[in-house]
Amino acid sequence: MHDFFSFIILGLIQGMAEFLPVSSSGHLILARVFFGFTANNGLAIDAVLQLATVLAVIVYFRKDLFDLTVTLFRRIFGKSVSADEERLMVALIIGTVPAVIVGYLLEDIMATVFRNSHLVAYALVVGSAIMFFAEYASHRLKSFFDVSHVGVGKAFLIGLFQTLALIPGMSRSGMTISGGLFLGLSRESAARFGFLLAVPIILGSGLKKLLELGVNGTLSAVGPELLVGSAVAFVSGLAAIHALLLFVRTQPLYAFIAYRLALAILIFAFL
Repeated sequence: MHDFFSFIILGLIQGMAEFLPVSSSGHLILARVFFGFTANNGLAIDAVLQLATVLAVIVYFRKDLFDLTVTLFRRIFGKSVSADEERLMVALIIGTVPAVIVGYLLEDIMATVFRNSHLVAYALVVGSAIMFFAEYASHRLKSFFDVSHVGVGKAFLIGLFQTLALIPGMSRSGMTISGGLFLGLSRESAARFGFLLAVPIILGSGLKKLLELGVNGTLSAVGPELLVGSAVAFVSGLAAIHALLLFVRTQPLYAFIAYRLALAILIFAFL
């Protein structure tokens, strides 16, 4: 997999699928099967490509993240802070905890058992069912609230939904949006909270895998290709964030559900 073409393809898939509710990890596994890319250090390379997409989140939500950082330091030094900003900061910290714990416990399984195309297909179906019932539930909730009013309890529950995305095929954005819809967030607010919630998890796992690639010598072997793939992931990630936020303002997730189910059928039929 040491050629520019494969990394450009993987970067494009990572950037688009990380933020659309279709599962980037699942699509990366399928891309390797379809194009015949070798899978050496596949999980580590995927995690490094995710660093580019988390950079896209940081750039896109730079004002929100700057305000949260200021709030954190003001709180540390005992100065007054906005109640809404403090609530969101605490919510993001609490929401991150489940994925950190579960990701640490399942790291070996994620690198072996989870790298399976049929598991991706089953997860696409199960994730679609969750997204469908989340949409169904949201239509029966009369009041929506935004991310500044996510409390600790709701943040933890959305964090539990995020842990489902550790299974390739489930989708981080799909699960966090679904969790938010079940709890009464608007579709757009759930997506924004999910994007912000993804930053510490993707950043931590990506930096860890980047270090591993450097230690085992893989980084020096594929450095230029990985850099190109990361650039593609960053640009396509920015586009995907903007497109999804525009989409969910007015549209439900049914189009993505239909795509996921169609892809699952294709996997079962041909792989």
